[in-house]
Formats: sequence, C-alpha cells, structure tokens
Amino acid sequence: MKPINRLWPLASLLLIAQSVSVRAVQAAPADPSLMVGIGAVNTPRYSGSDQRQWQIVPLVQARDGAFFFDSQKGLGYDLQADNGLYLEHTLGYNLGRSDDNNLWRDGSDKLKGMGNISAVANTAIAVGWQATPWFSVEGKATLPLTDSQGVQYQGSVTLLPWQTSTDTVALQTAALFGDARYNNTFYGVNPQQSERSGYATYYTGGGFYGMQSSLTWNHQYSAQWGSMLIGNYTWLGDKADDSPIVYRRNEFTAIAAITYSF
Repeated sequence: MKPINRLWPLASLLLIAQSVSVRAVQAAPADPSLMVGIGAVNTPRYSGSDQRQWQIVPLVQARDGAFFFDSQKGLGYDLQADNGLYLEHTLGYNLGRSDDNNLWRDGSDKLKGMGNISAVANTAIAVGWQATPWFSVEGKATLPLTDSQGVQYQGSVTLLPWQTSTDTVALQTAALFGDARYNNTFYGVNPQQSERSGYATYYTGGGFYGMQSSLTWNHQYSAQWGSMLIGNYTWLGDKADDSPIVYRRNEFTAIAAITYSF
C-alpha cells in the first residue's frame, strides 16, 4: 500500500448529513505539506430547515505521507493499492445540533423544546476505488465514539470532467443512509420532545434518507494561492421529509474559500 495525495475540496465544510469529499489521485508528495484558508458558507440552519445562515469557517490541512490533519475531517491516514483501491480512516468531531439559532453549529429557534443533540467524537472509515484519474466510487461509514448519534453511511460516485494545471471541476453524487438511532436523532420527535415543543410525535426506521450532489471548482492562481467554489444540493427522502421538524426537503448550500499552501 502507498500513501494517497488526493484533491481535498471544501465539501467537507458541509456539516449537514455529514461531509462530501472529492478525490483526484495525484503523485505521492515527497515532502510534508500545509494549507490554510478561510471559507464563507451559506447553508440551512439545520437539515430540513427553511431558514438560512452565513458561517465563516477556518481551514487547515496538513499532510505527511499517509497521515493528515484536516480541520473539518479530523486526524487520519489513507492508503492506496496499485489497482486503485484505497482506504481512509479518520477520527473527527460532530458538533451536533442546538434548539436555538446558533452561529457555530446547526440549530434554530424553531426547534425550541427539542433539546440539544450533544457533540460527539466519531470515527469514519471509507473504502473506495479510483477506477481512472477522473472517476471513483466510495462507501463510507461514520460511527460515534462518545455520546451516540447513531451510525451514518453513504455511497458516492465522483466524476472529474475537467482537469488542467490550474483548474479542476468535480461532480459528486451520494446516497445517504442512517440506522434507526441516527435517523431519529436528527429527524425524529419522541414523546418528551413533542410535549415540550408542540411538534407531533414522529418515529422512523433505519435506511435511506436522502441524496446529496455537489459541484466543486478548484482554481490555483499560483503555487501558493488558490480558491474553491462549491454548490451543494441535498434532497431528503420520506424517512426525513415526513418529520414535522422538516420544513424543506430540497436544500442548497454555497461555499467560497481562499487558500494558501506553504
């Protein structure tokens, strides 16, 4: 197995239904690398919200061989075989959800009485196949390590229709799944929550709960300076959309960022 050096876009900034990652295999780096940046995100207040908010998100990505740190994904390593199969393992953190308007994590005053979803340390394992330099498939599972939010899964396909020395455009589509605990943590309403919030009681089982598609454009102005633009669309399936706290099943997120590589 050998370390991977793949394109890391800002799709990991999407803190709803977990991050989307675009992967473009390149030659393994000879030296450690460091990238810093800042991004502006316009996103729904929580998954299913009809309200929007702006967030400013700092970015840090560091790599030394197969090991990396990403301010959005966490600490991890990735490996790739000569046939294109790869493995990525990360230790990260999910901020949960608040029951009031919040500048630094998901939340809305419309959730008053639902209580907070506690932040949780988690581990994510992704296995995929880079079939060509412009096409890959991946399966990923995110599991809680502390207070349980349930287990979230996704299967994704990534296509890079345009690559030059300065520009990369990537299109990714992912199917989103959760076990019963995950789906009910983020979309369910138990009797106690119903009494406090006024929402009708709602319970759903595990399984498919949505689709997510993203279009990413990476541009390098020089060896150091770069920018990223991301448009993300999420469609919530019936397991999520039937919830009384879901006001909108079609969600859009826009991200713009500037980066500097050392």
